[in-house]
Amino acid sequence: MSQNNRNTLPKTRDLPMPTVVQQSYGLSEQSWKVLTEVTFPTAKTPEAILMALDYCKARKLDIFKKPVHIVPMWSAALGRNVETVWPSIMEIQTTASRTGVWAGMDRPVWGPDVTKTFTGRYKDDNEQWQESSVTVTFPEWVAVTVYRIVSGKRCAFTEEVYWQEAYSTAGGKNSQVPTAMWIKRPKGQLAKCGKAASLRAAFPEECGYAAEEMDGKALDDITDGNVIDGSATVVNEAAGNDGDVIGATSVDAQRVIDLSQIHPKVQKAVAELVRRTTAAGAWKAAYDYANQKFKGIDLTFALAELDMVSEVAPKAAQALGQADSTAMPPLSPKEMAMNQARQTLGANG
Repeated sequence: MSQNNRNTLPKTRDLPMPTVVQQSYGLSEQSWKVLTEVTFPTAKTPEAILMALDYCKARKLDIFKKPVHIVPMWSAALGRNVETVWPSIMEIQTTASRTGVWAGMDRPVWGPDVTKTFTGRYKDDNEQWQESSVTVTFPEWVAVTVYRIVSGKRCAFTEEVYWQEAYSTAGGKNSQVPTAMWIKRPKGQLAKCGKAASLRAAFPEECGYAAEEMDGKALDDITDGNVIDGSATVVNEAAGNDGDVIGATSVDAQRVIDLSQIHPKVQKAVAELVRRTTAAGAWKAAYDYANQKFKGIDLTFALAELDMVSEVAPKAAQALGQADSTAMPPLSPKEMAMNQARQTLGANG
């Protein structure tokens, strides 16, 4: 943020209002007060709220409806918590709805109740460590089914999310004590995570992780898919006689990759992309996503994996995936806003 933008107006909740808020967003001091005291009462820096403003502006969302949350996450690179912005479950549903092919969602299906006592440390509102012991009764898992129109057919995408893998901890990644919200609403919070997981399965190129999933996690966990375990099925006449999902025919790989050169996290991310793309049938979107997400040999590996299971001919698949391996294509407005805000936070950390 420039020096001019650091000129501040009167403070609200000890968070100064940068002049850029008026210049770029046309918000008044009263609006800033609503953002700091009502919409984002736990935000610790003005930069975090600016990041939320950038996200909402890029996505054409009303920030006062709180489509995003400011979530503190541990950064191993910086050795401290950083404030990040993640979409709420309502924003993820909005994203799916905007595709025009979202065809509804079933009520959650719950696993059996489990009662467990969690003992350990947590950080209070003053960032001081406290000892705690709390007993929580929670459903072991939740399964949510989301429907998407694929090639004119209504397909069901079902994901299972387990409470003990998904719940947020009050002391960060190495804590075991649940946050107050997960203690108060053990089913409600898990339901949000289940919805987000199923929406990601149905819309892998549009939907990402929800704030409820990221709270209490580390930035290093973003590519970790161990919370999710799901499947996709075709409803009614959408399936063939064998009941398979609308499938992709296998083709020979056109490139040979030395896997020792590919980081395990990249291999895992690509495998998840291929699995979800196969279920959704959104091949062109998957190639576009790979071109944005990866570069260099990682991009070559991702495109080769997609080629192996693509339903299009090899030459057509290569044409869809053709990209300069030395440079990333232009990012979407949403990604540009997120990157700019994260750079601002890193510069001011």
